[in-house]
Amino acid sequence: MKVGPEYSKPPAPVSIDWIDKDDKRIRTDPDEHRNWWKNFNDPNLDELICFATKQNLKLKEAGYRVMASRADLAIAIGQFMPQNQNMGSGFTQYGLSTAVANRNFNNVDLIPQNYYPQYNFGFNLAWELDFWGRYRRAIESSSDQLDASIENYDEVMVSMLGEIGEHYVLYRYFERLVELYRENIEYQKISLQIAKAKFEGGTTSELDFDQAQSDLKYLEASVNVYTRFQRVENNALCTLLGISPEDLGKKMVRKGIPIPPKDVAVGVPAQLITRRPDVRMAERQAAAQCAKIGVAMSELFPHLYINGSFGYNAANNTALFTSPAFYGTIGPGFYWNIFNYGRLLNNVKMQDANFQVNVAKFQYSLVNAGKEVEDAIVEYVKGAEAIKEMEVSVDAIRRASQIVIVQYKAGTTDFNRVSLVQESRIKRESELALYQQMYARGMVKIYKSLGGGWQVRLDGCDEGGAISEQPGELPAPKTEILRPVPESKPEAPK
Repeated sequence: MKVGPEYSKPPAPVSIDWIDKDDKRIRTDPDEHRNWWKNFNDPNLDELICFATKQNLKLKEAGYRVMASRADLAIAIGQFMPQNQNMGSGFTQYGLSTAVANRNFNNVDLIPQNYYPQYNFGFNLAWELDFWGRYRRAIESSSDQLDASIENYDEVMVSMLGEIGEHYVLYRYFERLVELYRENIEYQKISLQIAKAKFEGGTTSELDFDQAQSDLKYLEASVNVYTRFQRVENNALCTLLGISPEDLGKKMVRKGIPIPPKDVAVGVPAQLITRRPDVRMAERQAAAQCAKIGVAMSELFPHLYINGSFGYNAANNTALFTSPAFYGTIGPGFYWNIFNYGRLLNNVKMQDANFQVNVAKFQYSLVNAGKEVEDAIVEYVKGAEAIKEMEVSVDAIRRASQIVIVQYKAGTTDFNRVSLVQESRIKRESELALYQQMYARGMVKIYKSLGGGWQVRLDGCDEGGAISEQPGELPAPKTEILRPVPESKPEAPK
């Protein structure tokens, strides 16, 4: 028998459907999104992700946690067997006192040998029988914890892939802003030349020239700011790749902001229980804690055990392994923790309370998962709608900027109008880039919030070499745009 509660999966608070379920871009058919990054058709992103699956340090850390949990389970299984098994051998030289009380030395035959050697060799065994399920519950807990550590590995994988996707989109976003501002700098230089020529020709005041120069310097300063932001995203990508910061731009082909697919399959909210590794991890942690209640309850009952020992004792080594030198004992027994002043009972209450904590964590992880999916869906949907409108606005303002330069050169409009149109142009183009990155990041967040991508642990990566499935050295990625870290590779978790 096993004391303690039998675990059952806690109730899961999930919605029936998504808020935007009627949007044609949001499909409710299930899809695992095993290699979601390939939907962007960006070889740079593919290679970054495949490299990171072998080099990311957080992923390696999670892998070693799996190995530790596997060893902990083996220890728990070993406790089910005889807990104490030891073999010993030794030699002792004894010296006895003849001056102590209760010794009769009148008869010479009763005088003991004061000094004598003794050789011994023996084996001891103690086995506490798992009558109440104490050790079996411990095995259950360790097994569930191993499952949780594997789910944690998958969660780290999902988070890492999502972070690479988001930082890559932001890297391309700031790269695009730098391009836009440099393009507008060229337009602004034309405006400055015209304003300077008009000022030197006496047809306008110095005001137009100063305003044009101010606008130009503002754009040049903005280029430096966005270049800095791009460098920050570059460094974040390097950290995720497990390498020291370096200029990834020199090793990647310029592709612009990634373009996501026009629709996505998100399934239904209830599927998050099986799709999200963090939700599965929280559920396994609750199961592991439930088994600990049984371990604590077993301490309230008597412990039954069997002790045994056998071996050989002799005064000289030649007689050590003879039948007269043999000795042995065996017998059952029990001990019972009484008068514990409520410590054992309060330990049961504590383990039960910790179980309720884990249940709440599981339910919160599921509610938060639904919230993350909804946030990602609305960012993706609204980003797509904003792009359509902003593209029309950008086309119009670009035509207006060309027209206003011609008008100013002909003297039919003032420079203030030119400055306003140029300012509107850079603002509209920047906002279009903003919506494009919001659209792309929204898709990345959908894939991440749905728990997609952890399957690369099972499938491997077809870019840059396959992931090792057996213990041993991790293969160095065969990549042209990224170099492997020059270090010895630890064992990869299965």
